Amino acid sequence: MMKAIVMTSTGGPEVLVLQEVPAPQAGPGDVVIRAEAIPVLFPETMLRSGAFPLGVEPPLVFGFQAAGVVTEVGADADPALIGRRVAVATMGFGSYAEFVSAPAASVTLIPDGLSSVDAAAVLMSGSVALPLLETAALTGTETVLIEAAATGIGSYLTQLAKEYGAARVIATAGGPAKAEQARKLGADEVIDHNDPEWPARLREILSGVTLDVVFDSIGGSTALDLLDAMTPLRGRMLSYGWLSGAPAQLTATDLITRGLTLTGCAGPDWLSRVADARAATLHRAATGTLNPLIEAVLPLDQAAHAHQLIENRAPLGKYILQPTHS
Repeated sequence: MMKAIVMTSTGGPEVLVLQEVPAPQAGPGDVVIRAEAIPVLFPETMLRSGAFPLGVEPPLVFGFQAAGVVTEVGADADPALIGRRVAVATMGFGSYAEFVSAPAASVTLIPDGLSSVDAAAVLMSGSVALPLLETAALTGTETVLIEAAATGIGSYLTQLAKEYGAARVIATAGGPAKAEQARKLGADEVIDHNDPEWPARLREILSGVTLDVVFDSIGGSTALDLLDAMTPLRGRMLSYGWLSGAPAQLTATDLITRGLTLTGCAGPDWLSRVADARAATLHRAATGTLNPLIEAVLPLDQAAHAHQLIENRAPLGKYILQPTHS
């Protein structure tokens, strides 16, 4: 038996309950790790609440990712993994636990010198940021807009944008603390996206210059508001998030008549690119070219509290759950 956080039903954070459950065993093609660090991810709050479909009926052990030491491998998995520190991704549940089963294909070795906590913190968001920047194909001349630039994926885009070729980075962030964080991470100018009129403020800052690339994590109606601020014929929007609760609300006509493009960064092929970027993400974190952002390390039984804090948009970094393994 082991301790794990069980999602008893869809609903508020209170549906995440610490329980004793059977420890997993490694099936064919799987590994089991002794979890040392478990990131609490924003999409998990949406799944827990029922805003996004989970695909599996609760009750279930919740969670997507974990970092720790391999204790068991199943048939068709490499026995040399036993004893190695790794990060893993589950099939959508099972990581908020002392022991975690995951496909061996999801294993990413944690480089020497990088803690399991730092690996867990950077893995998801960094692994999305890298293919986003590669897809943007920056040339060294572009003015870019990074939405929600202080936290999550946006924080890693902001750290790396100029390395990848952005000439000017304009960011949005929610409130003064996050605005200051975005500046520290590399943004040249920051707009408070809590103001519903922020696209108008953006046009003032641009002062006739246009946006070449928009990294859109907000979606909703503001995506349409940004189109007239984008560079005709070259402007490109990379849409990867729905922080507003809905994808970008625009049409092909809206894009075609302005000579703009929108790339939807989602779906199986995109997720394959994200998975392929995990090793590079951890390597960057280990060598200091990507800074893992951590709000706090909490005991496993504080999972519900972490979800509440994330829904309040409080953190500037990841909450990491850490089992005690008593």
